[in-house]
Amino acid sequence: MADEKTYTMSVDDDELNISVSTDPVVSGEPEELFEKLIAQIKTYHPSDDLTQIRKAYELAAEAHKDQRRRSGEPYIIHPLCVALILAHLEMDKETIIAAILHDIVEDTEITLEDVTAQFGAEVALLVDGVTKLTQLSWNADKVEIQAENLRHMLLAMAKDIRVILIKLADRLHNMRTLEYMSTAKQTEKARETLEIYSPLASRLGISKIKIELDDLSLKYLEPDAYNDLVQTLASTQEQRDAFIEQIISEMREGLERAGIQMQIYGRVKHLFSIYKKMRNKAKSLDQIYDLFAVRIIVEDLKDCYASLGVIHEMYTPIPGRFKDYIAMPKPNMYQSLHTTLISSQGIPFEVQIRTYAMHRTAEYGIAAHWKYKESGSGKSASESELEKMNWLRELLEWQNDMADNREFLTSVKDEFNLFSDSVYCFTPEGDVKSLPAGSTPIDFAYSIHSAVGNKMVGARVNNQLVPIDYKLQNGDRVSIITSQNSTGPSRDWLKIVKSSRARNKINAWFKSQFKEENILKGKDAVDRYCKAHGTSFSELNRPEYLEVVLRKYGFNDWDSLLAAIGHGGLTEKQVVNRLMDEKRRREAKNVTDADVLTALEEKGERPARKEGGKGGIIVRGVDDLAVRFSKCCNPLPGDEIVGFVTRGRGLSIHRSDCINIMNLPEYERDRLIEAEWMAPADGGKDRKQKYGAEIQVYAHNRKGLVLDISKVFTGHDIDMTSMNVRTNKKGRATLSIAFDVSGTDELNHIIEQIRQIDSVLDIERATG
Repeated sequence: MADEKTYTMSVDDDELNISVSTDPVVSGEPEELFEKLIAQIKTYHPSDDLTQIRKAYELAAEAHKDQRRRSGEPYIIHPLCVALILAHLEMDKETIIAAILHDIVEDTEITLEDVTAQFGAEVALLVDGVTKLTQLSWNADKVEIQAENLRHMLLAMAKDIRVILIKLADRLHNMRTLEYMSTAKQTEKARETLEIYSPLASRLGISKIKIELDDLSLKYLEPDAYNDLVQTLASTQEQRDAFIEQIISEMREGLERAGIQMQIYGRVKHLFSIYKKMRNKAKSLDQIYDLFAVRIIVEDLKDCYASLGVIHEMYTPIPGRFKDYIAMPKPNMYQSLHTTLISSQGIPFEVQIRTYAMHRTAEYGIAAHWKYKESGSGKSASESELEKMNWLRELLEWQNDMADNREFLTSVKDEFNLFSDSVYCFTPEGDVKSLPAGSTPIDFAYSIHSAVGNKMVGARVNNQLVPIDYKLQNGDRVSIITSQNSTGPSRDWLKIVKSSRARNKINAWFKSQFKEENILKGKDAVDRYCKAHGTSFSELNRPEYLEVVLRKYGFNDWDSLLAAIGHGGLTEKQVVNRLMDEKRRREAKNVTDADVLTALEEKGERPARKEGGKGGIIVRGVDDLAVRFSKCCNPLPGDEIVGFVTRGRGLSIHRSDCINIMNLPEYERDRLIEAEWMAPADGGKDRKQKYGAEIQVYAHNRKGLVLDISKVFTGHDIDMTSMNVRTNKKGRATLSIAFDVSGTDELNHIIEQIRQIDSVLDIERATG
């Protein structure tokens, strides 16, 4: 059995220190730490060949040799301590190697290709996954960024959950050394640890990490409360130890008389748990029931219940304080019997009873089940364990289905944080449903199936009719009453339900219902606008026209676009005008340039060309007017364009989506003139003419980013006329790049290649 987590308290020069580590090593000489790492790995790993781990250490030590942490220690101390934490979780060699190398791509000249060549694709995947998570920001005020970060984290977990285990170990060591950061940074890191990383460790069942993250967060978020707790516990340690020793002695004697083989020990609840109970229940320390806890570990399942019977005969159990997490495991696979008893001195204490296998799962969570290569089913360990995490599978589905970042963020945070307080209820067939505490029959209905929830008209609990806002209790047997005549859920249900699943399913139902209504509204609006402008939608309803408009506004099908018009997300004017423009453009392509010139001359119009250019543009209604391309939006052949008659500088050509054109005052709009590109005489084969273009690239800043982007332009034989790079404090880089291209086809190809570069987030063209 693994060593238990212990608190070590001491007062030194009036400063209280507390160590609450699963792995007490937080610093030391690099070689000394590496030897401790190897010694720990040898306690559990079946292979004697650890040369790759030594190789990783030597590579990282050399790469980080000129770097120091804020504490002044060599930087290599950090990855070694992260690896030690994972070794105490008994992780496989690939994870240990990736932990040693986890900062090497981000902070040194070593590339991911170098890691792949020396340590293989599996290690490289883990290193790359951790590297991509290093720039995550959890600023609660920036919903879009936080939602994006959560999506990245979920996808990383789906690819290989070991990425998150490394990230948790990385965060744990950073929290252990947080004293060297500024007060503001300490508060920021502690808060995001408590809001994101600790609940995540809890969801993965890794209590050894979760408990320490909680306590260290409390230390920096509520230092007064933390120090008061430590002082109080330290001052009463002698009496507490005596009490626990007496209880253990009595229990051991009773269990041995019953012939039960066991290990038994006592402990005090961790600091954050005590603090939370004192705060939530407005109680003092001496009023907390389960401040003291005794843990009994036995060989098999029958001994768990046999031990429960023995101790219930020895002590008086407190009613309502028994929980059977063996029959009904928590979502993170935790299993144990919990009961609270009264000692002969009248002091309450908690007892937890579990098998050795259950204890390992309780301490190490998903890491406890890790196999070195393959699970017994033939699936990879990551796939096998992912199947057990139903909550994660559901979150992955949500992140695919939800376009609204606020809704997604709320769902994920609810799912993470509601884990610790669950209620277990039964279907009429005896199946167990785990729901957040405070759930109602509506939550229960949607946990079965969305169709059951949508058709629900009532519920029975323990054979008694209950209102739909009834709060479910542990052990309730729930029967949902449905009707085919039901008109569906009520919006009021959104105020009642507790689970994210129910809330999401109800919202999805309303979206689906209103979509049909909005499609009809959108269709009517389009038809009316077409008639008002002397055309009909049937003339514009061509697949090639519709496809251009759908692509322009980012919709997958025409009904979705009509629904957007119906609820006001788009205007019918935007859509119909775009369709009419496309119709004119397609028709124009079917006539020759000679036909165009003849038609223009008959109308007294002439084509205007950019001086010295071969492609040129056609401007209707003007005669030999000087033409120039606007610098604010850099129109290119292939763009939709419009002309603007300037005062004294001829005609300025803009892209139709140029911000300056879109924001043009109404009194200036009569100076806009229709314009379009003239096809070159050679059919487009001559691509020597170039036009200025400018793009904005948004990315996570990293070494080699500018070089990687430059390679794209070199590959196309394009010279960049200018590049400006700006970075912010959060490591976000904005690159403004100007260059010359032959048209939108070449520009789009360049943009698509830059999008594939690692750490690039988005690309935009300059629009004014």
